[in-house]
Amino acid sequence: MIELADVHVRLGQRDVLRGVTATLAERRVGVIGANGSGKSTLARLLNGLALPTSGRVTVLGLDTRRQAARVRRSVGFLFTDPDAQIVMPTVAEDVAFSLRRKGLPRDEVERRVREVLARYGLGGHADHPAHHLSGGQKQLLALCSVLVLEPEILVMDEPTTLLDLRHSRQVAELLGELPQQVVAVTHDLDLLAGFDRVLVLDEGRVVADAAPGDAIAHYRKMMA
Repeated sequence: MIELADVHVRLGQRDVLRGVTATLAERRVGVIGANGSGKSTLARLLNGLALPTSGRVTVLGLDTRRQAARVRRSVGFLFTDPDAQIVMPTVAEDVAFSLRRKGLPRDEVERRVREVLARYGLGGHADHPAHHLSGGQKQLLALCSVLVLEPEILVMDEPTTLLDLRHSRQVAELLGELPQQVVAVTHDLDLLAGFDRVLVLDEGRVVADAAPGDAIAHYRKMMA
């Protein structure tokens, strides 16, 4: 469960989030809004990448301000641009790099890497240069590098923005299969089909909080 209690975030002279209060317990939660509405900041609050100026964020009972390291062990984060997360030369090495602090035997690391790559369609690319993959494959690799750590919650910031339609649909299908709670910030309204709940942000405030159909209708009306 994720709880935000009267959360304000101020960056410089700008209030990015203002008085956000919400309890997120649903399996699939979407966050939408115009550029500059505070969506990405909200996403970063959920694993301690950003901290509230005032108010409180707790994830799985942990306060992100005081227990950020423990929060990040339980919350995986997927950035918009997968190149920002790919750090090793080959696909298998990049996934294995995520496990470096686990203290696992080499054969266990190799087993986990093989399993997660096979599960998400990259088994045949294990030894390929990571940065030579297609955009869709890079996003899958970034996802593998997060999921190999078996987080309880997955936060995704615009996961399909750089993808073509085919790979966007592939990511959407994968989200439906994941056992983790997923919070997805997105402009891709089709991605939200099958989600349980959607928050609409506007100028740092939650202006709608409903099932996808109602929330998206509110967003479209607001943008019109």
